[in-house]
Amino acid sequence: MITYLAIFAVSFLVTFILSHFLVPRLRRFGMTGKDMNKPDKPEVAEMGGIAIVAGFTAGALLAIFFGTFNGLTFNLVFILAAIITILSVSVMGMVDDLLDIPQWLKALLPLFAAIPLVAVKAAGSTAVTIPFIGLIDFGIIYIIILIPLAIAVCSNLTNMLAGFNGMEAGMGAVMFAAMSILAIYEGSVEMSIIFLSMLGALLAFMKFNWYPAKVFPGDVGNLTLGVALATGVIIGNFESAGVILMVPFIFDFFIKAINRFPKTFGEYHDGKLYCPEGKAKGFVQLVMKLSNGISERNLVLFFIGLEAVFAVIVLALFLKF
Repeated sequence: MITYLAIFAVSFLVTFILSHFLVPRLRRFGMTGKDMNKPDKPEVAEMGGIAIVAGFTAGALLAIFFGTFNGLTFNLVFILAAIITILSVSVMGMVDDLLDIPQWLKALLPLFAAIPLVAVKAAGSTAVTIPFIGLIDFGIIYIIILIPLAIAVCSNLTNMLAGFNGMEAGMGAVMFAAMSILAIYEGSVEMSIIFLSMLGALLAFMKFNWYPAKVFPGDVGNLTLGVALATGVIIGNFESAGVILMVPFIFDFFIKAINRFPKTFGEYHDGKLYCPEGKAKGFVQLVMKLSNGISERNLVLFFIGLEAVFAVIVLALFLKF
């Protein structure tokens, strides 16, 4: 347990310290974006997700150090494959932040990042445990289709339900907290390393991303959330838990797909955000409409709370009390 605490602490500290130095430098070099949900639309530092990626990487590397010199036992090949996949998608997000690559390409590229996971899972289990149904073996379909799709879909879904102060980091922290509890309970060291490293990084980032945000995670941060969740549940064979945690993101996807994937900002009036033109084109705008206007802080708290509901469902289904 001390080892896990050290992994969490290092990822937290690296993200916290790097964010402190990174935010003013991002602003200095013009890496900013408008906060569209504020009345004066202030310029806020972008690409803060670099600090999240750095914190995650530091935690994972510390785990490898412990595995080499301190007796922590885990499948090193799985962890290395996870790191390669996660960092590959992170780099894609960074390139997108800098060059604004086309949406179709952003959806396609993560498929290639799944190659390390495909390679290691080809020699592992291809069965998925589904609550109330049992174990289903998908065979070769799991390896060549489901794994790449999971990486591509999850990374893009967490990038779509975003854009509000603290939402991405807050919902992500809830997801990774639930999966960290499940990983430790199940004794899965590999999942624990991935999820605790991400949890520490996200909690540290919240200090700078919470309302009013000093920095946005950018695509480099948002894409990383989804790929880290997908990678961890694939390695730990808890894919069903990952799907449950992604329900709010999936719901948002379908609303946006019907409306051809528009931007879903709110219209600011007297401290509240309202659904533009009265038609909800995304999950956040649906909440704005149903609430007849809601403050950004309360909107974010609603989505964090909603994610917490699905986290509780996951723990109730998979923990054997």
